[in-house]
Amino acid sequence: MRDKDLRWEPNDTRISQESRVQGQEYPFHNAYAEPDSTSPLPWEEELASFSPEQSSIITIGVFDGVHVGHQYLIRRLVSQAQARGYLSGVVTFHPHPQEVLKSQTTPLPTRLSHLSTLEKKIELLLNVGVSFVVPFTFTPEIAQIGARDFVVALCKHLKMEGLVIGPDFALGRGREGDATLLTSLGKEIGFTVETIDFVKLDDKVVSSTAIRQALAQGDVIAARKFLGYPFTLCGQVGHGVKRGGSLGYPTANLEVDQNLALPSNGVYVTMTKVGAQTYPSVTNIGIRPTFGEEKRTIEVYLLDVELELYQQELEIEFVDRLREEKRFPAASDLSAQIRKDVEQARKILIIG
Repeated sequence: MRDKDLRWEPNDTRISQESRVQGQEYPFHNAYAEPDSTSPLPWEEELASFSPEQSSIITIGVFDGVHVGHQYLIRRLVSQAQARGYLSGVVTFHPHPQEVLKSQTTPLPTRLSHLSTLEKKIELLLNVGVSFVVPFTFTPEIAQIGARDFVVALCKHLKMEGLVIGPDFALGRGREGDATLLTSLGKEIGFTVETIDFVKLDDKVVSSTAIRQALAQGDVIAARKFLGYPFTLCGQVGHGVKRGGSLGYPTANLEVDQNLALPSNGVYVTMTKVGAQTYPSVTNIGIRPTFGEEKRTIEVYLLDVELELYQQELEIEFVDRLREEKRFPAASDLSAQIRKDVEQARKILIIG
């Protein structure tokens, strides 16, 4: 991965490829963080493509959705880095390690629904305030790297002086690098380790799994509480069968990444961003049972405005769930229900 593919803070001039090429010297606290002319091992290349000019404090993980638990940990990371005069960084694995590890033990491909694309995740992480994000490709080969080798690589390439982790974090072959081992390695090599506890809301541990479960139940309000922002789907408008127009409610057929988690089938109150403008909307997720179809679709109806949306990028924020998807005796009955859905959406969004 090249530097131009990465999403840096726009005003962060402290990180540059030039500094690595010039081989500048820096005042590091551990020997592994000193500039080294040795070529990186193949598995280290993504880490080596970054060259922070200062020491850094790092956290590592998947951070799917960047929920309020992740945000709390990262803010502690940023605060600690600022207090010590260091950069703050996130190393985020993709694809999810569970997908890679399970694929080695099951004959069928293992697909885990994601709460965010890699691009969106990087954007969310930077918005929390970290100096840089390193996307790191997780493979079966990476799964066999020992914890010690991995943290040495972090010290060497990212100039890591501190590591912030969650209570269930483990790194390296066979998850050997738990908090105890990492603390021991930190004392040996020269970096600090801080463990941040789980965040709970309504006596429930905030986790990506809990958010996926809420979405599977259509509970977008709970998902929003755990995420700290509305659950959002982004995609491009594709061809539809244009049935919405015949019903009096023309819809846009949204095509999204097939690996993304979706709310359960039903009708939702949403806000849809088109370019720089945001419009109130009603979104249906489902198979359109009234017409005997089976393909799951995402159809968006914008209230009070008609736009040419084909091939445009939309961003849909889910506000509330109106009802489950159901089969109607006739298209006219469905049209009457959509009218009621729109009226209810207006009340929820408090629009005339």
